[in-house]
Amino acid sequence: MALDTDPLSAKLLAWFGPNRRGLPWREERTPYRVWISEIMLQQTRVDTVIAYYQKWLEAFPTIADLAAAGEQDVLKRWEGLGYYSRARSLHRAARIVVRDYGGELPSDPDALAKLPGIGPYTAGSISSIAFGNPVPAIDGNVRRVYSRLFDLSAPLRSKASEAELKRISERFLADPKVSVAPGDFLEALMDLGATICAPAAPRCPICPLRDDCLAAARGTVRDRPVVEKKAPAPTLTVTAAVIVDGDGRLLLTRRPKNGLLGGLWEFPGGKVEAGESLEDCIRREIREELGVDFSPRRPFGVYRHAFTHFKIILHAFVGTIPANAEAEPLSADALTWAGPSELNAYPMGKVDRAIARNWLDEKSLPLTGLPNPAE
Repeated sequence: MALDTDPLSAKLLAWFGPNRRGLPWREERTPYRVWISEIMLQQTRVDTVIAYYQKWLEAFPTIADLAAAGEQDVLKRWEGLGYYSRARSLHRAARIVVRDYGGELPSDPDALAKLPGIGPYTAGSISSIAFGNPVPAIDGNVRRVYSRLFDLSAPLRSKASEAELKRISERFLADPKVSVAPGDFLEALMDLGATICAPAAPRCPICPLRDDCLAAARGTVRDRPVVEKKAPAPTLTVTAAVIVDGDGRLLLTRRPKNGLLGGLWEFPGGKVEAGESLEDCIRREIREELGVDFSPRRPFGVYRHAFTHFKIILHAFVGTIPANAEAEPLSADALTWAGPSELNAYPMGKVDRAIARNWLDEKSLPLTGLPNPAE
């Protein structure tokens, strides 16, 4: 495929000037701010990220501040954004940057890619946007724009597709208009994909590249990029225990650092096994996780949540453990009893935070004096 980038890059950059999105990380473009924004934007909508980005910088204005923070504080600041491994990786990477690079992010994409949580795209985008290096950076928006502009028929993320996208990117980066300001060109592609060349409702009539778009000419815009169908995500039924003691405190456990929701606090529980009732499940889970007997007293809501590869339907139960029982974190990193006023201090995932909020909002349930069958 012959590729004359000159008219394409000229049109795109001319469009970008007056149409660029006013985003907070573009106001003061430092390597640290670009890095934080790129990590937050992974699998998260821009309008969601903006508020978190601003609050993050208030808490951790520099790499040194982030490196010096405790992990629980970092996770708490991230709470609600999801994909918590991003926060843990940012924290680890900040400490490496302080230790090995004097607190300054390296500009080389290969060095960046060695830091926790930074893959090829993020390394390329930081190097390009923050340091002005002409290196490829291919995200979802860029893939979609190029797939339509050049009517690429190879399935998205296939070896053939990735090789072609890299070739196209490198050809554009060789264009003098692009190489002098690669960050502007990359952001122009991102903005075009986000505002005009959208996934479901592309606004082709006002696209600056419409006259050059092969998919528009061939009527294949809605067929590009080619995405292979995925198997439906399985749905798991799980239970959780809201264990309350005589002082109105709730029992929380902290998940192991490695794995889903690592380092976050939760109401203990787990997956329902085949043929098992919800009540039997939560009794078994608490016995396995804490080494004590749990007496469910009443249901406390049904909660639904979708993770990347599966969904859950969680049934919560309020109940007690024997007053003389000593719960131990047999499968968790830690265990604590938290009073109602303390719950907000513990970083939690969305479902557990919803349970905590519902507990505080519930007017009919006293926080003390639940009868204990063991007494």
